[in-house]
Amino acid sequence: MFENLTKTELYAMLTGVFTACLIVSNIIAGKTFDFFSFTLPCGVVIFPVIYIVNDVLAEVYGYQKARNVILLGFFMNLVAVICYNITILLPAPVFFENSQAFSIVLGSTFRLLVASFVAYLAGSLLNAKLMVHLKGWDEDKLFFRCIVSTLFGEGLDAIVFIVIGFLGTMPLEALLLMIVAQALFKTVYEIIVFPVTRTVIFRVKRLPEV
Repeated sequence: MFENLTKTELYAMLTGVFTACLIVSNIIAGKTFDFFSFTLPCGVVIFPVIYIVNDVLAEVYGYQKARNVILLGFFMNLVAVICYNITILLPAPVFFENSQAFSIVLGSTFRLLVASFVAYLAGSLLNAKLMVHLKGWDEDKLFFRCIVSTLFGEGLDAIVFIVIGFLGTMPLEALLLMIVAQALFKTVYEIIVFPVTRTVIFRVKRLPEV
């Protein structure tokens, strides 16, 4: 899959994947779903993919380049939200019957928007920072670095997003369970797909620089 690519070319591809997944996550984050006895935001469906790419970027390219992608993703997500809201404000023709549904899906409340943006920046940057920091301690323990960085990154992401986005809208006990469930769900997801993460990292490391 990667044989004909350089690290520079793959970096551009990973940037695109990361940014696209982030925009999708922002669209679906406003809905929650029942997972056994827990309630989770639907953003968990795709956010683990973002953190896997984050791990690859931090492990292979370093914190500086990972941070650049994270900030670019934040900016493009902001552009998308601005475009959504401009589109919602534009008058629809009389034959367009889905205007209200369009607004409900893409017109996230300001509270959820702030929650998503702040959680994303805090969690993604912490995840990348921990990956690089732990690598300095022991470069051979890739599994440990990936899981620990995800646990703390996803934990911070869950705390920030759910507290800002849902505090006061549900019982405190349910909110705390939602935080724990979201962080654990994403961490377990990364444990399950770690063989994929490891394979991608090892293959990317063997690519030529340019």
